[in-house]
Amino acid sequence: MRRLNRKKTLNLMKELDAFPKVPESYVETSASGGTVSLIAFTTIAFLTIMEFMVYRDTWMKYEYEVDKDFTSKLRINIDITVAMRCQYVGADVLDLAETMVASADGLIYEPVVFDLTPQQKELQRMLQLIQSRLQEEHSLQDVIFKSAFKSTSTALPPREDNSLQSPDACRIHGHLYVNKVAGNFHITVGKAIPHPRGHAHLAALVSHESYNFSHRIDHLSFGELIPGIINPLDGTEKIASDHNQMFQYFITVVPTKLHTYKISAETHQFSVTERERVINHAAGSHGVSGIFMKYDISSLMVTVTEEHMPFWQFLVRLCGIIGGIFSTTGILHGFGRFVAEIIFCRFRLGSYKSTSVPLSDGHTSNHLPLITDNSTH
Repeated sequence: MRRLNRKKTLNLMKELDAFPKVPESYVETSASGGTVSLIAFTTIAFLTIMEFMVYRDTWMKYEYEVDKDFTSKLRINIDITVAMRCQYVGADVLDLAETMVASADGLIYEPVVFDLTPQQKELQRMLQLIQSRLQEEHSLQDVIFKSAFKSTSTALPPREDNSLQSPDACRIHGHLYVNKVAGNFHITVGKAIPHPRGHAHLAALVSHESYNFSHRIDHLSFGELIPGIINPLDGTEKIASDHNQMFQYFITVVPTKLHTYKISAETHQFSVTERERVINHAAGSHGVSGIFMKYDISSLMVTVTEEHMPFWQFLVRLCGIIGGIFSTTGILHGFGRFVAEIIFCRFRLGSYKSTSVPLSDGHTSNHLPLITDNSTH
């Protein structure tokens, strides 16, 4: 009884077989079929390798939403070198709420030599080259996001020699915490002092001949400091052509949440436009000499997430490649054989010409003569 049930089950499974087997004696092979098969296998192998490379790669997904966090503080990371002595310059922040943040709250004034060492110049040239490439190819920003990592802060390499030259510049570096509203970070002549209507700088004791706002921005970022991220102003160097010159940077800051396989952090991207002009009150060009960075906070927040193709999707795409190529090459091969047979049959039929065969009663027949075995010998 069990053997009978097993045989019925086996017969049922054979009837459900969607892949019937054809005996080899019924299969006809051809040179054209072999050529098409070789092309199909080569194409399948090539596309499979390409698909595997796509599966291994990742991409960045951008999502936008309204930033609802207005109470937290915004961190500004600064590393700027100005070609003036530290006692002559002062840096601070003044926002739209008339809140003043002095540089003493987190910035360090370090006397340095403005000229860079060869090693530092090489790093600066590399940063400027990357900046130019980022302006031409925006997709490189995704590569920078994926390569970001947590470690100590990146900065210019230390000087290689103990130069005997006295410091002629001031490196202002550190960070400040400000309100999340539009503001103005500026470096100008004289130290900042509080004022009932805002703030002022003690510039009266500094000679105009000492003004030199040539500067180099080694680093400027907003939010959490993420080594490996290159910001738009990193590596910027400006040389003043006049003592009374104003450099302005108009910055739009966009809050950004970054989630990659290496790091998860909250930072800020920003775009910047630049302007510089010489202060000449006689010519109608009014203002204050210095470096002014006017920033504004965007109301939108961007979430950047690194994504990867799921394995099941890779299998589906792989099956589609293999099945699609087999089906397509089979159809093309069958169509080609059909066209070839039609052309060859027409040539074959055209080779036979109508002949006249005399009959015994004196008439002629226009039918083709029968070919017998005796006529072939």
